[in-house]
Amino acid sequence: MKNLRWILLILLVLGFDFLLNTDFAFAQESVNSNSFNPQAILRDALQWIDSLGTVGAIAFIAIYILATVAFFPGSILTLGSGVIFGVVWGSLYVFVGATLGATAAFLVGRYLARDWVAQKIADNKKFTAIDQAVGREGLKIVLLTRLSPVFPFNLLNYAFGITGVSLKDYFIGSVGMIPGTIMYVYIGSLASNLATIGTEAQPTNSTLQWTIRILGFIATLAVTIYITRIARKALEDEIL
Repeated sequence: MKNLRWILLILLVLGFDFLLNTDFAFAQESVNSNSFNPQAILRDALQWIDSLGTVGAIAFIAIYILATVAFFPGSILTLGSGVIFGVVWGSLYVFVGATLGATAAFLVGRYLARDWVAQKIADNKKFTAIDQAVGREGLKIVLLTRLSPVFPFNLLNYAFGITGVSLKDYFIGSVGMIPGTIMYVYIGSLASNLATIGTEAQPTNSTLQWTIRILGFIATLAVTIYITRIARKALEDEIL
């Protein structure tokens, strides 16, 4: 278990270093490629939403839900909401869309994959014990992972679906997205128009970016230590 904690710590440090050297990686990929490009599709969707007027909010939330389930990078939409709706309303719409999208992905993971995974691990008592322990502490774990940018948002939605975390705890744990949502929407609001979203021309706030990274790293360390602790306790109980 000590070796596991050291390995996790090393991985987290590497992940933090990656964050420091990647400035909104998903949002800043080139859109000049002729291949399938989710960023370009979402940027076009934002232009369309901006032209809808008052019903644009409904369209934005619907697209955010679909993008989350489809593994599209939500950073473009989050930043773009700041330009279209402003910080307050943009943050609200992103939170609603992200929460509903994450819940939909969670349900897909649970009901389309949970049974299959459960069958595969049915004879593994250690894994089952850890899964049950994580399930009992689900709300805290979901909250901490939502505060951390190291854990991929879209993948995490499906991953939680095949754990013992209850839907209620998972849904409530979504409030952990609020700080990051507000900060990213604010950064997006600094852009003068949608064309600059996710590009090098987009204005940024270096102090705010560092705040996001540092807080996220602290949350990542916290959730890793916490999960390791309850997993160890579960294994000890299983052995006894």
